[in-house]
Amino acid sequence: MLDPAELYELTSDADGVPEGLHLVAGLTGFADAGGAVAQFTDYLLTTLDHTVIASFDTDALLDFRARRPIIYFDQDHLTNYQPPTLRLYLAHDEIGQPFLYLAGFEPDFRWEQFTAAVMQLVDRFTVASTTWVHAIPMPVPHTRPIGVTVSGNRSDLIENRSVWRPHTQVAANVLHLLEYRLQERGASTVGYVLLVPHYLGDTEFPAAALSALESTSASTGLIFPTDRLRGANREFVARIDDQVRDNPELAKLVGTLEQRYDAYMEGSTLRSPLTDEDGELPSADEIAAELENFLALRRSRSRDDGASA
Repeated sequence: MLDPAELYELTSDADGVPEGLHLVAGLTGFADAGGAVAQFTDYLLTTLDHTVIASFDTDALLDFRARRPIIYFDQDHLTNYQPPTLRLYLAHDEIGQPFLYLAGFEPDFRWEQFTAAVMQLVDRFTVASTTWVHAIPMPVPHTRPIGVTVSGNRSDLIENRSVWRPHTQVAANVLHLLEYRLQERGASTVGYVLLVPHYLGDTEFPAAALSALESTSASTGLIFPTDRLRGANREFVARIDDQVRDNPELAKLVGTLEQRYDAYMEGSTLRSPLTDEDGELPSADEIAAELENFLALRRSRSRDDGASA
């Protein structure tokens, strides 16, 4: 394996980082249901004081043809090119507690080298614990709290917060690999996979970001300001509820999901809140059809609102 240190460059501010901080990580790429990680990152970096202490080599880690960056065409010339970034930040929470935050794109290449590079940084800064967040679409209702599947070696958090503990194979992301390597050495680590309503998977669902913040607080003790997100979530949910009331098919879907969720949380024999009465998951085609109907309704309402403005 190539030298992990070749993948990142420390800034001059790295020398002033205290030892023993918590490391929090959220990377976008393979899946980010409800825009959970993207919102989580945007909220932290626009709300909290932060400083870049390490930057990773984008050219070495990103497949630009799969995830093309945006450039602006201004009539007859190009401007405002902003390549994707993957950085480690020193940030401070609402009451001034420092922590490290790894944010940006999930690497397409060199997973082992990248993981080893993060492990180097964990050692350099004597990281106290590593917390990472991820979000996947699941057939659960938006009218109930977002469930979380917890992994890692924090048994207290697994017992208190993990609502779904499957025995299954999953498509890994690079933070799964990081957690796996940290567990091998006995380092404190926890991963939160947020279970976001599948029919809101392609939206920016503020409740998903709130769940990411609350989960991170539970494992680190960090305090985050959430008033703006909570206000945005109330408005978002109100709009969704209006559309559900106007769409009998969507109302039926949400009602069925509520029944399954409530039965599971009350300790019924259902294997998970995601399955039907026969223990079967909805097919990909069924989920896609429900989502397409929902998005078509949103587009129609947007056109109607624009016409009446």
